[in-house]
Amino acid sequence: MKTKAFWALAAVGAMTFSGLKANAQEVIVGEEVVSVVETAQPCKTHYYSNRGDNWFIQLGAGVTSPFMENELPDGSQKHHLTTVYNVGFGKWFSPYIGWRMSFLGGSLHWDSRQANTAKWVNANADIMWDMFNTFGGVNSNRVFSIVPFVGLGGAFMWDFNDGASTMLRDNGKVKGNSWALPLSAGLQLRFRLCKYVDFFAEGRAQFAGDNWNNEAIGAPVDMNLSVIGGFSFNIGGAGFKAYNPCDYTNYIANLNNQVNDLHAALNAANVALAVAESQLPCPEVQVKETVVEAVAPAPLMATVRFTINSAKITGEEMVNVYNVAEWMKQNPDQNVTICGYADKNTGSADYNMGLSKRRAEAVRDALVNQYGVNPDRLSIDAMGSTVQPYGTNNWNRIVIFTNN
Repeated sequence: MKTKAFWALAAVGAMTFSGLKANAQEVIVGEEVVSVVETAQPCKTHYYSNRGDNWFIQLGAGVTSPFMENELPDGSQKHHLTTVYNVGFGKWFSPYIGWRMSFLGGSLHWDSRQANTAKWVNANADIMWDMFNTFGGVNSNRVFSIVPFVGLGGAFMWDFNDGASTMLRDNGKVKGNSWALPLSAGLQLRFRLCKYVDFFAEGRAQFAGDNWNNEAIGAPVDMNLSVIGGFSFNIGGAGFKAYNPCDYTNYIANLNNQVNDLHAALNAANVALAVAESQLPCPEVQVKETVVEAVAPAPLMATVRFTINSAKITGEEMVNVYNVAEWMKQNPDQNVTICGYADKNTGSADYNMGLSKRRAEAVRDALVNQYGVNPDRLSIDAMGSTVQPYGTNNWNRIVIFTNN
C-alpha cells in the first residue's frame, strides 16, 4: 500500500511540476490563466455637471462711464459716472468653463460740444473661465477665485437729449436711437460665502462702433467701462461629479489575486485527492473519528468608494454593502467598525472630517435599514483627511470595514 501511494504521489507531483515549469510566468487556474490587464489610459480625474446642476442667477449694481466723443467746447474732458444695474443667469459645465447671459442697463452721460445723456440696455453672452480651478486644482469650497470672461452682445441706446444725436435718417430726421453689437471682456472676483451664495465684483469693457451714440467723430471705436458688484445664487449648490478610469484598477487586481489564490488552493486539493484515491481500498487503515475544530471567520475585505464631495452610496458600490451584510449573517459573533475617510486635496480638514463621518453613517444606515443588520453590531469612526489609507488621492474617498 505504501509503495502504491508513493508512486501515485510521484506521478502527480511530476505532472504538477511540468505544468508549473511550462508556465513559470503565469498563474495556472485549471486550464485558465487569470491576470490583470493594464490599460494605457491616463489615470486622470474627470469632472462633469448634470443637466440641472450648477446653474446660477446673479443680481448686481455699480457704475459705468463711456469713452467716446468726450470734449467740451473749451477743449476740456470729463468722464461721467452713472449707475448701472445688472441681472444674469448661467451655468458651469465643468469646474473650469461656464457661460452666462448678462443684462446691463442704465443711463449714460458724456460731453460732445454739450452735456449729453441717453438711456441704454445691453445683453451679453459670456464665456467664463475659472483660473484657480484650472491651475490650483478643483475645490468647490475655495473661498476666492478669479474668473476672466469674454462676450458678444447687443446694445440699444435711446432717449437722447436735444443735440446729442447728429446722425440723420433717410427722411432727414435726426435718429432718436441706435443699435450696436459690442464685444466685451472683463474680470470677475468671486468670493464664496457658502455653498449656495457667492459675492462677486467685476469690471467689464465693451467695444462698439463709433456711431453707437449717433455720433461718428474721432476714434473708430466707442468704449464703455462698467464696474459692478452683487450676489450670485447657486441653484442646487456648487459642486461637480467626478470619475477616474483607474479608480477600480486596484479592486480588479485584488479580485484577480483572490481568484488565483482560490485556484491554487483547488489545485492543491486535487493533488491531495489523487493521493487519497491511490490508497483505496485500504482495509488496514482505521477510520478515526473526525473532530471538527472551530474555524476563525473569514477576513472582512470589503470597502465602499464615494464620488468627490459626496456621502451618497452609488449603485455600483451598493454590492459591497450587501456583501458585508451577508458576511455578518454568516459570522453572527462578529461586530464591525465602519471607518470613513476623505481625500486631502479637496476641502478643508474640518469639512473633510464631517464628510467622512457622513459617509460612515450612510453605510451604517444602509446595512441597518436595507439589509436588517443589528445596529448594536456596528460602530462608526471618521478619519477625515488626516489619515490617507492609499497613496492615490482619489482612492481615499472611501469607507473601510474592520471586524472586531
